[in-house]
Amino acid sequence: MNADNSAPVVSPRALSRDFSRVLPIYGMPVLLLLLIGFFSLLLPDTFATLLNLNSILGDKVIIAILALAAMVPMLTNKIDLTVGYGIVLWHILVISLQTRYGFSWQASVLLVLAAGLVFGFLNGLLVEMAKIDSFIATLGTGTVVYAVALWHSGGRQVFGELPEGFLLLNGATLLGLPICAFYVLALAVLLWIVTEFLPIGRFLYAIGANPRAAQLNGIATRRFVIGAFMGSGVLTAFAGVLLASRLQIGQASVGLEFLLPALVGAFLGSTTIRPGRVNVWGTLIGVGVLAVGIAGIQQLGGAFFVEPLFNGVTLLLAIGIAGYAGRRRTRVRNAPGKS
Repeated sequence: MNADNSAPVVSPRALSRDFSRVLPIYGMPVLLLLLIGFFSLLLPDTFATLLNLNSILGDKVIIAILALAAMVPMLTNKIDLTVGYGIVLWHILVISLQTRYGFSWQASVLLVLAAGLVFGFLNGLLVEMAKIDSFIATLGTGTVVYAVALWHSGGRQVFGELPEGFLLLNGATLLGLPICAFYVLALAVLLWIVTEFLPIGRFLYAIGANPRAAQLNGIATRRFVIGAFMGSGVLTAFAGVLLASRLQIGQASVGLEFLLPALVGAFLGSTTIRPGRVNVWGTLIGVGVLAVGIAGIQQLGGAFFVEPLFNGVTLLLAIGIAGYAGRRRTRVRNAPGKS
């Protein structure tokens, strides 16, 4: 009877297997919560405050949007480096259209968004029609668009009187939080619905997993890949608009520093929530880990080089974790008894 009533014994191997299965899914969100708790305990007067929250949200919203922009082509197993280069031109252009050429701020924003769409289309053509590797293609077009930004600005700051409506795009608050944080939330929900619940999302994931198989199943791979780059271009242009609204000046020396953290956030997104595939909420959690970690270290007195160091180390870890997870899935599929 004692044997019948005794609790089932769980072997250490089973616990290890369950832990290794759960860790990739929830490890990053747990890490984010641990970082928040750790820095809140160490810095209760500065870190665990609404002022600090607003500062983090205001500082990292551009990176979050660029990370989402980079994520879209990654769905198809492509990479878009112009998320870091394009924002340089777009934030300069949206200001110069208003201050030099007399366009209204609404028309300036629409023109820049349209330019981002066209630029993404050109990137897609190079990748799909010219069959240039996406890394090389976007590195080349990114360098060109950066040169255009230098030429357009003459290497000097672009500034002038900007209308209040344009400044409020990134300067307004809602419910006590920066309004730009709600832009990110709205974009995330939209992309989540598209990628997880609509056919286009399934097609993009299928292309990323096996483009040949997707094509044989009737998916217009060329059209969807080009569309992914166009979506990335529009999101990058929108980030440029918000950056210009925040800085109120345009300069070619601003923008490139967003490239690495945006890519890190997108790569981290593939290691959590839906391990092995880039996803919206994983990307935002990845950006959150970067934002909280860097903010906490800086408040503890970290040196000026802490941010790029943290970004670089985190990128290496993210790629390593993604590679390990991929190898582990392959071993599981190839294990005896697995079909």
